[in-house]
Amino acid sequence: METQIQSRLDELESRLAFQDDMIETLNETITRQDRDLVRMELRLQALADKLKDLAESSAMPGASAAHEVPPHY
Repeated sequence: METQIQSRLDELESRLAFQDDMIETLNETITRQDRDLVRMELRLQALADKLKDLAESSAMPGASAAHEVPPHY
């Protein structure tokens, strides 16, 4: 009876060790993904700011030759 209890205890300790390792691995993955998301959000905001600046500069009269009528018209 005592060997059976010891065997079950060993099995539970083994499972607990694997679960602890898995939790740590998942935690590291989530932390890395959070850092990646923050970095991507910053880059996205920078791109949005650039697009906004480009849109504003093209809306100004004479700022962009793309909207001007060619001289032969």
